Amino acid sequence: MPRAKFQTLTEQMFYILLCLREECCGMDILDRVPAMTGGRVSVGSGTLYNLLEQFCAAGMIRETHVEGRKRSYLLTAKGREMLDKEYERIRAQAEDYRRYMEKEWYP
Repeated sequence: MPRAKFQTLTEQMFYILLCLREECCGMDILDRVPAMTGGRVSVGSGTLYNLLEQFCAAGMIRETHVEGRKRSYLLTAKGREMLDKEYERIRAQAEDYRRYMEKEWYP
């Protein structure tokens, strides 16, 4: 059975939405994601613009400004809810890891 769209977010999706808590354009996002993650995560331009289109269609972000080909976006309440939900999922995973790894373990 296929996974429901945006049920969980990839790292790239997460950081794109996180960038959009402040209005910015695609080029800003391409610069900000690696800066936010110390270079651990990067987003290709094809992936970025495809995801921006999908996020807009899903109501998770909205287009705020268009100047020629340059478009700016901002996170919506729905996008913030998805970002919060994903953050809680990641925190739960980290807590499961911490609890499990604190137990004595013998291979």
